[in-house]
Amino acid sequence: MNTINPARITKVLPDSIAAEIGFEAGDAIVAINGTRPRDLIDYQFLCADEILELEVLDAAGKTHSLEIEKDYDQDLGLEFETALFDGLIQCNNRCPFCFIDQQPPGKRTSLYFKDDDYRLSFLYGSYLTLTNLPEREWQRIEQMRLSPLYVSVHATEPEVRIRLLKNQRAGQILEQLKWFKKRRLQIHAQVVVCPGINDGKHLEQTLKDLASFHTGEVPAVASVAVVPVGLTRFRPQADELTPVTREKAKEVISQVKILTQQFRQKFGSSIAWLADEWFLIAGEELPSESEYEEYPQIDNGVGSIQLFIKQFAAAATELLPPKVYPQRKLTWVVGNAVENAFKPILKRLNSVEGLEVNMRALCSDYWGQNITVTGLLTGHDLLLNLQGQDLGEGILLPNVMLKHGELVFLDDMSIEELARKLDTKILPVAGVEDLINTCIL
Repeated sequence: MNTINPARITKVLPDSIAAEIGFEAGDAIVAINGTRPRDLIDYQFLCADEILELEVLDAAGKTHSLEIEKDYDQDLGLEFETALFDGLIQCNNRCPFCFIDQQPPGKRTSLYFKDDDYRLSFLYGSYLTLTNLPEREWQRIEQMRLSPLYVSVHATEPEVRIRLLKNQRAGQILEQLKWFKKRRLQIHAQVVVCPGINDGKHLEQTLKDLASFHTGEVPAVASVAVVPVGLTRFRPQADELTPVTREKAKEVISQVKILTQQFRQKFGSSIAWLADEWFLIAGEELPSESEYEEYPQIDNGVGSIQLFIKQFAAAATELLPPKVYPQRKLTWVVGNAVENAFKPILKRLNSVEGLEVNMRALCSDYWGQNITVTGLLTGHDLLLNLQGQDLGEGILLPNVMLKHGELVFLDDMSIEELARKLDTKILPVAGVEDLINTCIL
């Protein structure tokens, strides 16, 4: 068992209980009602009580005991430097398509951490394989009802999944799904399609197996995302992987469409959805917005383009003025995968008198990809493509390109460094309202 470290506080929310008591960034919580929290899940569970006895370590290393009375479920108003106070459950698979192994050496260490941690899955929707869990963690998932979890299935046939994950325990996936079903717990599944390994009849078998768990009041498999394998120029040689071609993308689209039609008739839901990338690679129209149901796989790039377009249309009606003064000229950088899909948005922005937005749709020289999603563009790519050009007042930069919570690209270049080298402002934007407000304000 890993050592449990005190939960280091990075932010105290204003007007919160913690602010009232005098908590400061740098303080740390050691125990709540005599229990040391292992992670954010424990912390939230323990803090639900009305009376809390806290053991706190201040920034100077001094220990304090506090008693707090509050309403049941009332939040203390603290944020922590990490969600896991006892360290990460590391991944012991050797998937050839793992993005961590497809990066150049010598970057910041956090880029090379392979997590396979059910707690991050529950808290943030990151994917895990279930091959790394000791019995006590299965018990905790059951006891605390940690559901839904997000699971990288890739294949349900034992020999195919073992081949993909390079781990003998990977063959237990159907038994594990039965475990979730029996306990009325849910997963959202992911299938990364690697041509020649888990496509064709294997993909059909996987989707049919997963759909068979979409039954009852609480379906064990709530949804499935089918994603094309993403390969970079840094990937290991002899990894037996081949990129997804336009023909392969068309084949997978028609195969999955036939299956989801059957699922809708039988289960009343598509159950499985194709990531937007398939349609971009195939050069085909994206499905209509209504086909995505409740967008259960939005964070996996399933329907995110259509949702963005829909949200933009609604926000533009409300927020975009007929004209701006003084005049503004900006450069909007996106991955070339979304260039055509975003043309109506660009046209609408440029219909505002006095506003000129130029879209630069780039592929990634850094990763060596012809078709690139926006989130994979790096500082290197922007510098290579935009240096010496008239970028107007600045660059509208979708914040999906940046490391979570930091102003740093995947290649370790900071926004500050890029702004200096391009001699322009970098304006990070998060979502449609931010995009519109940054354009007009």
